[in-house]
Amino acid sequence: MINLEMQVANQLNWQNRSVVYLCRSYDSLNHGQDYDEAKSVIHIGFLDYTLVRSRPEFYASYKLINVKNYQKYSDNITLNVVDLTRIDLATEEDKVYHIDGWAKLLKATTWEEVNMLAAKDENMREAAKSIFVYNTEEQIRKMCRDREEYYQDLRNYERAVADRDQSIASYQKAISDRDRSIASYEKVLSDRDQSIASYQKAISERDQSIASYEKVILEKDAQIQQLLAEKEKLKAQK
Repeated sequence: MINLEMQVANQLNWQNRSVVYLCRSYDSLNHGQDYDEAKSVIHIGFLDYTLVRSRPEFYASYKLINVKNYQKYSDNITLNVVDLTRIDLATEEDKVYHIDGWAKLLKATTWEEVNMLAAKDENMREAAKSIFVYNTEEQIRKMCRDREEYYQDLRNYERAVADRDQSIASYQKAISDRDRSIASYEKVLSDRDQSIASYQKAISERDQSIASYEKVILEKDAQIQQLLAEKEKLKAQK
């Protein structure tokens, strides 16, 4: 059983992560099966960074061994790590097995690079075809996702416009209600001003009437005083 994994960014957990993946694959026996039936498992990790910076290595293979004499404990578990950033450290053995070629294929950024590498190896040509088909399908999927996102954005925009229009309508209604309230208030003020003007006119007319009445009284008083003076004068002549 082969377990392939890739990691672009170093999340500082690759050793534990790869061991967990490998152990899950190895623990494949059903209840009652003999342990000799356990299938060998090989984990291959393609990393776009250097796992052990103090000892960089393009291709490294790990097994269960005796730490004293390096005797293999079991061939059933193997961990392989390919550092895609250090293809320059590929050994002659790595090149014999075309491990460096596969690494270059994974690091290729243009179809020209892919085609140049695929021309040297039949398996790589098949892989290049698969990559092309996958990327073509991925482009179609991306176009579908973009189309769906476009319509989703359009629906969101339409909802936003509807909400905005509703808010504008509510705001316009509030303005209309306010204008009607202001108009009513202005009418009340106008009626009040008219009432005040009428009241002031009535007061003015009353003041004029009082002034005229006081004038009449003064004239009457003057006549009375004149008559009294003439009476006193007549008494004096007798």
